[in-house]
Amino acid sequence: MKHLWKSLQMVCQCDRGSFWRRALYVLLGSLLPLANLFLLKQLVDAVSAGEGAFLPWLLAMCGVFLLQRVVSILDGVNSDVLSQRLIDHVNQAIQTQAARLDMAYYDNPSYHDTLHRAQQEASSRPVQVFSSIMSLFASAVTIVGIVVILASASWWVLPVMFVAVVPSFVVRLSKSRIVYRFRRQNTPLFRLSSYLAAVLTRREYAKELRAFRAESFFRSRYTRTRSRLTSRIVAISRRLGAYSLLCAVVEAAAMLLVVALLAARTASGIFSVGTFVMLFEAFRRGLGALTSLVASLSSLYDNRLFLSNLFEYLSLEPTVVSPPDPIPVPSDISSIQFCDVVFRYPGMERDVLSHFNFTARRGEITPLEGHNGIGKSTVINLLLRFYDPQQGRILLNGTDIRRFDLHSLRASMSVLFQDFGRYFITVDENITLSDRPHTSRIADPLLDFVPSLPKGYDSTLGRLFDQGSELSMGQWQRLAIARALDRPTPLLLLDEPTAWLDTATRQTFHNILEKEKTNRIIILITHR
Repeated sequence: MKHLWKSLQMVCQCDRGSFWRRALYVLLGSLLPLANLFLLKQLVDAVSAGEGAFLPWLLAMCGVFLLQRVVSILDGVNSDVLSQRLIDHVNQAIQTQAARLDMAYYDNPSYHDTLHRAQQEASSRPVQVFSSIMSLFASAVTIVGIVVILASASWWVLPVMFVAVVPSFVVRLSKSRIVYRFRRQNTPLFRLSSYLAAVLTRREYAKELRAFRAESFFRSRYTRTRSRLTSRIVAISRRLGAYSLLCAVVEAAAMLLVVALLAARTASGIFSVGTFVMLFEAFRRGLGALTSLVASLSSLYDNRLFLSNLFEYLSLEPTVVSPPDPIPVPSDISSIQFCDVVFRYPGMERDVLSHFNFTARRGEITPLEGHNGIGKSTVINLLLRFYDPQQGRILLNGTDIRRFDLHSLRASMSVLFQDFGRYFITVDENITLSDRPHTSRIADPLLDFVPSLPKGYDSTLGRLFDQGSELSMGQWQRLAIARALDRPTPLLLLDEPTAWLDTATRQTFHNILEKEKTNRIIILITHR
């Protein structure tokens, strides 16, 4: 129940006004049909008696019908607003959570399963929970009114009506458990099919797929994966469909019994025609309300299971965090030291760094050279505290970096990653990763291609969106270098910064570094 309660709180928090308006519309929507039943009886009796006073009853029925339509329209608009607000609210919660978790989670396949399940439920489950609760409330109000109507004339109809929906309730609960268990157990397969679909449709893979004629290989893998999932889904659906068919037969038999008995009493003069119509409609609507109640209860049970995926993800906690009493990061940083550092990535069986020692000082360009996989990029990951070493210490001006506030520590460093990001936003936004225009002119010699773009620094990059300009990999890397140089931080970390640069541009870049090393600690990772 705690997940249902947390889900309701989430809905209310995202838009309180829409939340309470929805409750009001649902209440009105469940009371108005009961009023219509009474008016229907009066109208039929007036018509059957040949009275000329049926017009007021007819107008009243039309008025109630119009009011129902108005409430339904208002509820529909309000529900759309609330649903969109809730989708945004939940997605922001997931994105915020992703940003606060440390990089070790990304090395764990079970984390990606958890994230996938949370993302699958983010856009629908909280909305469905709220809708189910509102539907449950509406059905309960309708059933109470129906019970009063039926009990006053034919109480024996009530047990028939309630017993008729019991099989449906059992089947729906079973379906919820089976579907939840299936989706949880097969999350890796669902993720694999999503990945293969992305390979077949995204731009970064398109060239190699065509050049190596590999489309059929990935399509075949995708088809086999989807076939495994589809066959299991179809088997579950067929079995549950057979059970649902039996439930429908039971409900139809109950309706046949009730209608036959009501018709017999009407024929014998016990009930008027209007009373027969009212009781028949009351039974039919009561059965529908009970079916809706059962659907709402099973939906709540279903959503409670699936909501556990969302809240399981939101409950994850980072392992690399700031200390309880952090000390300020020095404004004047003169040295970085790795002292006997031992580190291995989560899930790996060997150390990437084994008793590693290293010192970098301000005023120098400190190179890290070596073959692939020796751990050069890992040095940057440890400096930024994406991970913490298993042994040893990393010192900044002689102080262990774990004593500093995590965000302040990272704010003291500017970095160019080997797998730098290519963002399909404007040039300025690529450099600053914010709304502000870049003000540093340090990297201008590397950006001599920008004035030739359609809107200069305001040009959108990439071909994903309209009017975007594509760049070469060398130009993208120049932008990434400008991004690192734009922040006047005391530490500058550069991982293979010249891999895509031509000889002249590489020399220009090194000239810039020679000027920058006076006021910075520069760590340069390279194969050369």
